[in-house]
Amino acid sequence: MSGITAALFLLGVALLAVAGLYGAARAVRVGSEALSAAPFGSGLEPMEHAVSRFHVRWYTVTLLFLAFDMEMVFMYPWTRVISAMGPSAVIEMFVFLAVLVVGVVYAWREGALRWT
Repeated sequence: MSGITAALFLLGVALLAVAGLYGAARAVRVGSEALSAAPFGSGLEPMEHAVSRFHVRWYTVTLLFLAFDMEMVFMYPWTRVISAMGPSAVIEMFVFLAVLVVGVVYAWREGALRWT
């Protein structure tokens, strides 16, 4: 008797799993009609497609932002260790900042930040 009960239980679990998968597939099915573009956020009509490409100059600005963001990631622990390490920690941080400033000056001189 217990073997039949276990088999019926497993069959019920399998049917429930199949029904759940079928219901999930039906819930996430893509509709047949296209959606219209509606304003978002500011209420203005979109001027271009949502997956349009960005201008290549934005990548330079993004890399500069990430460089200074990483600078802050390194400066927070530096402020906690400066008293234990002494003047060498201050010198190392200013060398690190100098390298970042040289990179920004180079990008500026090459015209990477010019938008016209």
